Amino acid sequence: MIEQTLTVVSIEGATAHLEAQQKQACEGCNGRCGSQVFSKLFGTAKKNFPYRFEVPVVVGQKVTLALDDSHMVKHAFAVYMLPLVLSLVFALVAAEVFSVPEWLQIIAAIGGGFTGFGIAKSRVKSLKHDVKVIKIHPISLPLTQIDGD
Repeated sequence: MIEQTLTVVSIEGATAHLEAQQKQACEGCNGRCGSQVFSKLFGTAKKNFPYRFEVPVVVGQKVTLALDDSHMVKHAFAVYMLPLVLSLVFALVAAEVFSVPEWLQIIAAIGGGFTGFGIAKSRVKSLKHDVKVIKIHPISLPLTQIDGD
């Protein structure tokens, strides 16, 4: 199970919009590695995750959700492997079955990659996530220092 703690940012009826805490790609190199360069280059737009709760929650409350790992394997296979495999299959069929020149084999491979991407995109939309609520954290009050303590 993959667990993530999210914060409730808005509520619409029984549906709460959750936002994850922004994490740095890594913190060991002080911003000199490729991961941090790419994160700075492409921005850090925060995404909201809508979820319908059975119990009432309030804005600012923390919630821990869990996702089954098997869904991640299905997504990864569909998104990464399917375009690659179809690209190779299209190129091999163009070369061996149709005996076309190399430039047409390249075009067939590109067509196979786009076909695989289209199939993966439709397949990922059809996969359903089984997200479970692990814990709804109580609202904590901010601690303030009182003079004389």
